[in-house]
Amino acid sequence: MKELSFPVGPDKTGFNLPDETDILTMPHPKTLPNPDAAVFKALNEPIGTHRIERIVADKAAASELPPAELTACIVISDITRPVPYTGKAGILWPIAEKLINIGIKPSKILVLVATGTHREQSIEELHRMLDVRVFEAGIQVKNHDSRDIKNLINLGKTSRGSDIIINSSYMNADIKILTGLVESHFMAGVSGGRKSICPGLIGEESTYIFHGASMLANAKARALKLEGNPCHEESLEMALAAGADYIVNVTLDGKFNLTGVFAGDLEKAHLAAADHLKSYTAIPVSRKYDIVVTHAGFVGINHYQAAKAGVEAARVVRDGGYILMGADNTDDEAIGGSSYPAALQLLKIIGQGAFDQLILSPDWPFLIDQWQVQMWSRMFRIIPQDHFYYYSPQFSREDYRICPGEPLTELSGQKNLSIPEQLTFAVDALQKKLGRVVSICWMADGPYGVPDYL
Repeated sequence: MKELSFPVGPDKTGFNLPDETDILTMPHPKTLPNPDAAVFKALNEPIGTHRIERIVADKAAASELPPAELTACIVISDITRPVPYTGKAGILWPIAEKLINIGIKPSKILVLVATGTHREQSIEELHRMLDVRVFEAGIQVKNHDSRDIKNLINLGKTSRGSDIIINSSYMNADIKILTGLVESHFMAGVSGGRKSICPGLIGEESTYIFHGASMLANAKARALKLEGNPCHEESLEMALAAGADYIVNVTLDGKFNLTGVFAGDLEKAHLAAADHLKSYTAIPVSRKYDIVVTHAGFVGINHYQAAKAGVEAARVVRDGGYILMGADNTDDEAIGGSSYPAALQLLKIIGQGAFDQLILSPDWPFLIDQWQVQMWSRMFRIIPQDHFYYYSPQFSREDYRICPGEPLTELSGQKNLSIPEQLTFAVDALQKKLGRVVSICWMADGPYGVPDYL
């Protein structure tokens, strides 16, 4: 048996898979030995634009106001993204400190959480996420609310017809700064950059085309693909309409160590980060497998987010094969919120083909979060629902009844085991059930690695 490590959950212990298991893992990128120095260097050597000091000076001159009278908005990601906002690699306080040193008052700086259509972050979560100096300085922190029409501004329409509805606190700020993590994204190619605004700061109605069924049915709406990707193009068009003076994006390795810091122009700095990411995220593969074992990653705080791992696993499973997934769904809503559970149960009841046909119908009433269910549907084009086994220690019996697939415990025959131990027992049971020699792979990076066929 091969002894492997399981990277998520409370039991980050070794577990075993058969000796013949192929390990699919990303190349190991070089990490930055001095993260704080790298952040400082990036801020002072921006890509494609001026330093923050010059940007603020130009804004002050144009408005005929001193820096002390200017307002600034720093956009941050929500809790589903492991962006380093604290510690030596923290990017938030260095930005805020720069603004304060330039002369902008802390009371005129807003840290805005780009929740998109996700739930807001609690005070406790914000204090865990952010550098304590942000709070000590008296900087305001608040969540975006995609349904709060009083705090949204309509800027018109995109070329595809989407309403460009953006958070008004962001739009009214004199200085607009975006922060985020650039990692592979199964719809938009990569995260970061423009996604801080769209979907991060958009109104609910702005999702109707951006996350609509026809757009996500496009074959180019996939991981690491930017050119011709309609999801990326729509997001970028909305972001450019809203405007951003400066961005600070980072890349990480599988252990969340800093591998790059990219500051500067919205498009140019983001593309530099995306190019760097692509150099170590694509996993060379030459075959497909009967059994694919994976995990939902840090991002998989609920079943909604676990879809990312399902889509990537589907790229390497044989038609009619099996996917086994372990997840640590620590979110208060272990499945996900809004309309997601209802849309998910609909997929389970009527099946992949009927579901896809239904949401592509012109008469279909758009549901918030249907896009994530559509991503699960991609996986079920390859395997039937009863060939997908899922395990989360936070799931109840009712949760499993809602979600397509089968509880992993039904396969493993075990109840009170850790996530990786469940996978070990399940693979052994599945091999015995199939009664033949099978090919197996372990996707060590879960949703983050992107299989790339040779």
